[in-house]
Amino acid sequence: MPVLCSSCSEKRAVLKRPKTGHSLCKACFFWAFEEEVHQTIVAAKLFRSGETVGIAASGGKDSTVLAHVMKLLNERHGYGLELMLISVDEGITGYRDDSLETVKRNQQQYELPLKIVSYEELYGWTMDAIVKQVGLKNNCTFCGVFRRQALDRGAIMLKVDKICTGHNADDVAETVLMNILRGDIARLRRCTAISTASEGDGVVPRCKPLKYAYEKEIVLYAYFKKLDYFSTECIYSPNAYRGYARTFLKDLESIRPSSIMDIIHSGENLSVREGVKMPVQGTCSRCGYISSQALCKSCVLLEGLNRGLPKLGIGKHHRLHGKILSQQPLTEHEQRKLKSVDF
Repeated sequence: MPVLCSSCSEKRAVLKRPKTGHSLCKACFFWAFEEEVHQTIVAAKLFRSGETVGIAASGGKDSTVLAHVMKLLNERHGYGLELMLISVDEGITGYRDDSLETVKRNQQQYELPLKIVSYEELYGWTMDAIVKQVGLKNNCTFCGVFRRQALDRGAIMLKVDKICTGHNADDVAETVLMNILRGDIARLRRCTAISTASEGDGVVPRCKPLKYAYEKEIVLYAYFKKLDYFSTECIYSPNAYRGYARTFLKDLESIRPSSIMDIIHSGENLSVREGVKMPVQGTCSRCGYISSQALCKSCVLLEGLNRGLPKLGIGKHHRLHGKILSQQPLTEHEQRKLKSVDF
């Protein structure tokens, strides 16, 4: 016997929401999903009328759903926002070049301006070239650091007021777990924030409208809406640290579906004991980007690549920053020590 939608009690239910367990028809699911995102935006006061907002677009399910929902809600609720798409080309043959074709189709479908910035254009390196140097163990460190800065640079070129990203509830919960396992108090404090204020010149405020949306529901929304998105995983991420946190979270979710939200709320309510020394946010002496050290992570990683010492940015080598700034050569002992770091 068909199950009726638990919301309208008229149409046949086509899915059971992973987040709430409610059986819903397509129309009621779409409305519930969209209005929950709207409530998240309103409750957190993410936008102000008249702002120009850049949507970080990768062509994947999260950013495609974000672009679709942001355009829809902007029109439905009269946010008064000017929306644009910003995409980063990391230079990964067989992956990013294909996903960018999806982004270009999204641009036509949603009639939004698009800006693409590339690692090669900004740093003189592609991820293909970086992986040849560093291998597959710590390559995600380079990509994550470079992508964050590249997104800011693209946003500045477009003169946007804010960037919104497709980070969902699963992503936030995974990040909480990763920071707990690493003992990274500084990141643990800020990883659950739904928005970040401007942290200085060259840094554009960011927000996460999909923060409380389950990944499974984003997939269902994209599937039933027949949205055009790219679904292949990055070819260089099989050993990414996040993958282990994701597997653990999926195991928890299968036993207790609310575990995703439970972990997020735990992260939101964590406080740091008084007297615990925290990093002081400053700016990079070389590029002016935000950094708690003399050089930002991006500049250190780039210096290591250009010197043929890619391990320079992996681990704690802050004492070498002075030599890097003054362009002094490293001693044989320092070079041997860097080369002995296990990737």
